[in-house]
Amino acid sequence: MTTFFTSRNKSEIEIPKSEIIRYFRLMKMKPGLLKLILRILKLTVILFFGISIFWVILYRFVNPPVTWLMITRGFERKSDGKDWKIDKKWIDFDDIADPMKRAAVAAEDQKFLDHFGFDFKAMERAIDKNAHSHKLIGGSTISQQTAKNVFLWPGRSYLRKGFEAYFTLLIEIFWSKKRIMEVYLNEIEMGDGIYGVEAASQAYFHKSASDLTNYQAAAIASIWPDPLKWSPTNPSNYVRHRQYLIRKNIRRLGPLDF
Repeated sequence: MTTFFTSRNKSEIEIPKSEIIRYFRLMKMKPGLLKLILRILKLTVILFFGISIFWVILYRFVNPPVTWLMITRGFERKSDGKDWKIDKKWIDFDDIADPMKRAAVAAEDQKFLDHFGFDFKAMERAIDKNAHSHKLIGGSTISQQTAKNVFLWPGRSYLRKGFEAYFTLLIEIFWSKKRIMEVYLNEIEMGDGIYGVEAASQAYFHKSASDLTNYQAAAIASIWPDPLKWSPTNPSNYVRHRQYLIRKNIRRLGPLDF
């Protein structure tokens, strides 16, 4: 038994010796436990960076087979009593009609070939408009959308936005603009269970994406903000106006040097 005295009345406080020994043992264990936690965190960070970089480099040469969005939509269809459907047909960049590439740039990201993944002026405009409107407007570039579609899960959160920025930087570093556009046009959602321009072209116009005209390419690009509600072949007045603006922007574009 060990005796301690208080400072005020000098009264004695008796603490069992076993408790004192236990306390000091715990004090010795804490630094070791902290080191273990730090080692685990360090290993986790190293693994994350290693796997993510390897994943991005792999997809520079290997075409992504499926995305989280496709799987999510598949389960949503099943829950609605529909058949599982992922209609996706890969088409190489050089086989995609030039109007489709131009329509993508005209509709989504006219500075695509000039920026390094981010269009900060477009982001500022989107933030300003969203502050004064109930309808959210996106300011994402084609690179950001590709990173989101290929590597991440659907939804909106600051966490996912952070990962989106990270993967956007990676694909801008390890992929060419040509590869980014190729993956983008092959993975983007085009309708209920329809993904990529080749599947969309076959579904809506019964032809290959290599044969799309300016009007057809603009029609496909016009539905990208909401492909589950909008139709390129039966457009509302709003979608028809989007198609007109896209065709107008196509004519304004200079040569696209991929």
